[in-house]
Amino acid sequence: MKTQKRRLMWHGMLLFLLGLITGLLEQRFTNVRMGLSAHLAGVMNGILLLALGAAWNEVRLPHSVKVTAYYTALYGTYVNWLVTSIAAAFGTAANSPITSAGNSGQPWQESFVATGFLTVAIAIVATSILVLWGLRGTAAEVNDSWKTFEIQRSPRGGRI
Repeated sequence: MKTQKRRLMWHGMLLFLLGLITGLLEQRFTNVRMGLSAHLAGVMNGILLLALGAAWNEVRLPHSVKVTAYYTALYGTYVNWLVTSIAAAFGTAANSPITSAGNSGQPWQESFVATGFLTVAIAIVATSILVLWGLRGTAAEVNDSWKTFEIQRSPRGGRI
């Protein structure tokens, strides 16, 4: 699990850097407001991955569920930044009329961005629910039960 923790933090820093670079390039996007949103999405999602990595050892889930949480976190954060950047480049207004600034893309671009944002929403909500479930108080009690086993004694009074 330490490997996953370090990888989450590594991905967090990479996404943070991508967000910073996006901020440097935001004036070059078709929709500058959405470019700012892409910059913020990269920075904030990078911080989310860093925080998740820091707490990762405390998340108590069955292995397959924890792997699912790990990959949905990576998918949701990276694709959020990517779809927002693509929306800025296309100048789409899908799901973001405030940041569209009067721009709109081709119908296929609008559909692509809308679908991308929908998958991101599903992934981030699923990740949040799984991590919250893994951080519940009873999860620690269940998974740490092996630490409180009772020492058995032999009939002669010694340990078995």
